Amino acid sequence: MRVLGIDCGTERTGYGVIDSDGRDHRLVSSGVIRTDPKTPLFQRLNQIGSGLRRVIADTGPDQAAVEGVFHALNVKSALTLAHARGVALFCIAEAGLPLGEYSPLEIKNSVVGYGRAEKRQVQYMIHSLLHLNETISSEDACDAIAAAICHATHAVHRNQPDTRNQLEVARR
Repeated sequence: MRVLGIDCGTERTGYGVIDSDGRDHRLVSSGVIRTDPKTPLFQRLNQIGSGLRRVIADTGPDQAAVEGVFHALNVKSALTLAHARGVALFCIAEAGLPLGEYSPLEIKNSVVGYGRAEKRQVQYMIHSLLHLNETISSEDACDAIAAAICHATHAVHRNQPDTRNQLEVARR
């Protein structure tokens, strides 16, 4: 499966596209859509939407993953981030992609094995899991790739038959 991961932000929206069978992952594309903080928000949101549409058209993902809603101390920052997240969700829906939403804890746990991992630990594991020769320097792109890996890993578990039910039927 090909999964698009998105790390939403109004100044930097990271994206990462991987091919995965849920266990082995290969990087297809990653990067950051950057906007100028001096530009009005509505224009920045348009830039983010245009960039995500281009990524979707260029890479053809089957599914998408984003970080779920989180609680922030700064209400204005949370509201601005919610706008960018809304654009990302719209682009995903517009493309007809199934969506997975995961908490930061779930994403870090899937990639690092520890839900409170630091950004540099996530970057290290992305490098290791994807067998990359060079490090992805953008934290935003790494976070997006981590969301994609989390989704791919969860998808495998969702598609596996529930052996507990099979055992119960066999006992009868």
